[in-house]
Amino acid sequence: MNKSENSKLYWRKNLQYLGILLSIWFTASILCSIVFVEQLDKIQFWGYRLGFYFAQQASIWIFVEIIFIYAWLMNRLDKKFRVEDEKGEPE
Repeated sequence: MNKSENSKLYWRKNLQYLGILLSIWFTASILCSIVFVEQLDKIQFWGYRLGFYFAQQASIWIFVEIIFIYAWLMNRLDKKFRVEDEKGEPE
């Protein structure tokens, strides 16, 4: 496989990761916190309405977890495709 094909596969996988993670973020932060808040408020979670919990806490925690998951996935992807860091050394 030449470098151009390798680069295309790398970026395709990177965009796939981004699409999945941004979909999760959108669902948690917009849909659960704003659009479906009235339906979720009928469910109690630790004594709070679930819609309120998503709006105040869960969407933030999910976003932070997404950052760590993305970093972990990108490290794995870099190793798989042997992407070099800025110094030109393989990671």
